[in-house]
Amino acid sequence: MSERPPATTENACFEAGIKFGSLYHQFAGTPISPDSAASLAAAMEEAIENQPHCERVRVTIDTERLAEAIAESTAEYTELTGEFITVEMDIAYDDVQVTTAMHLEEEYPLMEVTGVTELR
Repeated sequence: MSERPPATTENACFEAGIKFGSLYHQFAGTPISPDSAASLAAAMEEAIENQPHCERVRVTIDTERLAEAIAESTAEYTELTGEFITVEMDIAYDDVQVTTAMHLEEEYPLMEVTGVTELR
């Protein structure tokens, strides 16, 4: 395997960052309950998959953690934040695929590149 020109890999990583920013900031604050979690996760996936270079998005919402947060409040819902979601995305730019993930690390939603693969 030959060394990949930095611009292609950097562009793929940049595209991943755009998708994470869009996903997080578009949906943060959305009212959510365990009953609406599956439909919201599907909407998030479909919305982000519309963007260029996006091959796959998988959003998982932790309904147990949601239920715990709701039990501690007076409302029957809470607001979506990074503490409730895990995301995996595959971004393809030219002949490079970037695999990314977002997960909670020390109470912070960490977004990171987990792999870079040449598609040819």
